Amino acid sequence: MEVTTLGQTAANLALSVAYALVTVVLAVGTLAWVDRVFYRQIDFVQEMKNGNISATIFYSSLLVFIAVIVATAVK
Repeated sequence: MEVTTLGQTAANLALSVAYALVTVVLAVGTLAWVDRVFYRQIDFVQEMKNGNISATIFYSSLLVFIAVIVATAVK
């Protein structure tokens, strides 16, 4: 393997990791913002601790939805 190929592989890996980190930070930040702005009366974390499966499913689907939007926007 040539040095240039190894360098290109390392650069691609670094860009992929940076892209993943930016996406995770934006997704979690957006989820926290949506939780604070739209769902003020509902404490999802406490509902999950109490065993409310529907709150867990809703919160997870909201995170997936936000992740898809952020991943599309960042690309």
